Amino acid sequence: MSNSINHARNAAQFNQDPQKVTWHDKALWHVREKRDSSAQQIQEWETLRTLASQIKAHTLSQLGDYLELFEKQALQNGIRVHWAADAQEHNQIVYRLLQKHQVSKVVKSKSMLTEECQLNTFLYQKGIQVTDTDLGERIVQLAKEPPSHIVLPAIHKTREEVGELFHRTMQTEAGNSDPTYLTKAARKDLREKFLNADAAITGVNFAVAETGEFVVCTNEGNVDLGANLPNLHIACMGIEKVIPEQKDLGVFLRLLARSATGQPITTFSSHFKKPSKGREIHLILVDNGRSEQLNREDFRSSLQCIRCGACMNTCPIYRRSGGHSYEATIPGPIGAILSPGKDLKKYSQLPFASTLCGACSAVCPVKIDIDTQLYKWRQIIGKDKSLFTKKTLMMKIGGKMLGDYSLYHFTAQLGKRALRLLPSWLINNHFNAWGKSREIPEVPVQTFSTWFKNQQHHEHKK
Repeated sequence: MSNSINHARNAAQFNQDPQKVTWHDKALWHVREKRDSSAQQIQEWETLRTLASQIKAHTLSQLGDYLELFEKQALQNGIRVHWAADAQEHNQIVYRLLQKHQVSKVVKSKSMLTEECQLNTFLYQKGIQVTDTDLGERIVQLAKEPPSHIVLPAIHKTREEVGELFHRTMQTEAGNSDPTYLTKAARKDLREKFLNADAAITGVNFAVAETGEFVVCTNEGNVDLGANLPNLHIACMGIEKVIPEQKDLGVFLRLLARSATGQPITTFSSHFKKPSKGREIHLILVDNGRSEQLNREDFRSSLQCIRCGACMNTCPIYRRSGGHSYEATIPGPIGAILSPGKDLKKYSQLPFASTLCGACSAVCPVKIDIDTQLYKWRQIIGKDKSLFTKKTLMMKIGGKMLGDYSLYHFTAQLGKRALRLLPSWLINNHFNAWGKSREIPEVPVQTFSTWFKNQQHHEHKK
């Protein structure tokens, strides 16, 4: 059995630098505001969200049929299709293809599926050089860190940190953290990788069952450079990425970029339908726990996710705890639904890393009821007794107190007197997690109940 992650401890480590936490919070909220501004410019925004949700729900209800249709059409187009039950099989398929083509250098676009499968680590161990070509992914790769966000992989790093990293790894000017300068340095370094690569690996944003094509969305053009220079292109795709018809793309492409970064559309929406002469396209369809999630009625709609990251940008917990605190490929609210489905014991804390404010559900472009599913995971975890002992004990005490009016009233009076009479250091100590970073409000002279009874008494006298 794997050990449970400790999100609270990880978040506390992230919060050791308050200035950076505040910057991280504001940066993500700025992206959320851009999303809101972009969405408000489209009169039919809510109609698009509803339509996208319906298309995804319909597809998931007939997922097997659509996958078979996609495979049939893709094969007719000349794309070679492979099926992988889990991450291990996916990695082995990729390695066999690279071996067959005698590949030693690979350029890879941003792909959360390959992160999920830990493909980079697997290929490094086989002696294959893998270069991530998305700028954010390249930054975290050079830093030897996982992405902290699914759209903004290096959002946890300041430009000064990136400047220091590039100086150490690319010999850029010491102390130069100008974004334009750093971007040009990265582009120069990556051009060499593109020109010398033997193969390209990409993710897949959408696969169209009707036509057998797939679409990859980027803002940097790295997918086009990577996929069109070498003779081998391997595309890695979760089985939930299929959509029924080509016309459905119009719905999702209008929603994706606006939800992710506030753009009207991604700069590049690259369509791959058939390989050009002398080249091969291989597409790997990966399950890796998705069928299990599909079988969970309460959590099935989590597979509708189009990986825009909007729920992370709005989540007050994610913004102030950082993506690495989740220790999961997909962090934030949507990750807190998906991860327990893969390993309930390991990720039992994540559904509790939420205020259940519902902001995540409100911004989700495909209307996943994220906060409701987080609450449902909490019920399951509680029944399975997977909670930490301290939390279980406190919930029992709280339930008993709140379920007994006399006990509640006595405790409230006791707490009121304690707050008035005891010194603050005795209240705000290391046993009181709530009081560590919050000022306890001043105790009112009388409680609402006392005030209400007095009012009733005065009314009665009249």
